Amino acid sequence: MTVVQEIHVAVGAIFRDGKVLIARRPEHVHQGGLLEFPGGKVEPGESVQQALVREIREETGLRIAPDSLEPLIEVRHDYGDKQVFLDVWLTSSAEGDAQGCEGQEIRWLDARELADADFPAANRPIIRALQLPRHYAITGAAESEDAFLLQLRESGGNKGAELCLLRAPELGDVAYARLADGALEICQAGGFGLMLHGSPSLVEQFPQACGVHLPWRVARQFSARPVADNYLLAVSCHDEREIAHALQLQADFVTLGTVKPTSSHPGDPGIGWHRFRELVATATLPVYALGGLSLADMAEARSAGAQGIAGISYWWFDA
Repeated sequence: MTVVQEIHVAVGAIFRDGKVLIARRPEHVHQGGLLEFPGGKVEPGESVQQALVREIREETGLRIAPDSLEPLIEVRHDYGDKQVFLDVWLTSSAEGDAQGCEGQEIRWLDARELADADFPAANRPIIRALQLPRHYAITGAAESEDAFLLQLRESGGNKGAELCLLRAPELGDVAYARLADGALEICQAGGFGLMLHGSPSLVEQFPQACGVHLPWRVARQFSARPVADNYLLAVSCHDEREIAHALQLQADFVTLGTVKPTSSHPGDPGIGWHRFRELVATATLPVYALGGLSLADMAEARSAGAQGIAGISYWWFDA
């Protein structure tokens, strides 16, 4: 039996003026002609940062300080004939003018312009990580529908929400649909996206939504992705088995927790950051840390491999 060795590749997501640097792979190489993020193989004795600084300088002429790099996401992918481990790092501090030093086409693109079909399959989670915000806002409770919508308008506007989950498990289907109508109008006016919570069929009812977030009890009923690729699909996860199932569904991101104790789970100490980090290492997709977290936890969440934090209390008034 032939053992295929995994290739460790350092990848750079280099931003300048709100755009990310993209190159086109030469036609004669693996996955030739597709777009890619600059980077290359980590050589023996090199750290990932050292490899990335060297590769970026050789490929583009840009100079990067190693301490300007921060981890974005780790992606393992099996192409059948080749296994790669993409170790992706982010920086906005590259110096110099970008050039295709190896004759490759390079350009700066808005992250929202990146399309899965233009990149090798292993790049899909990287694209999601670049397109998703650091904060995933979840709605809390309110005394009435009117009060809820007012809270959503004020919280979203004052806290700078980019992506919000409309979570109201206490409501029946009719009441939730009515609330979703009003919430979508507020989100569109406020310039932030809305994720619906529950059945995948919700995106058929509300096609203007960004996507649907499946609680685990719903996600486990499916064996393949239940929504079209033009919608985001999220899954609530708590362990390796659930993360593996989310990957099977080709989810775009997951929430994972609870990390810390919360009032909604009395007596549950949470999984803690060490266990969170272990679970993120099994997830080839963006992961939001969830449970008992505040904005002050962002740095620790990022160092543990999270896309960012998800929650209610950091943005929902009086949560």
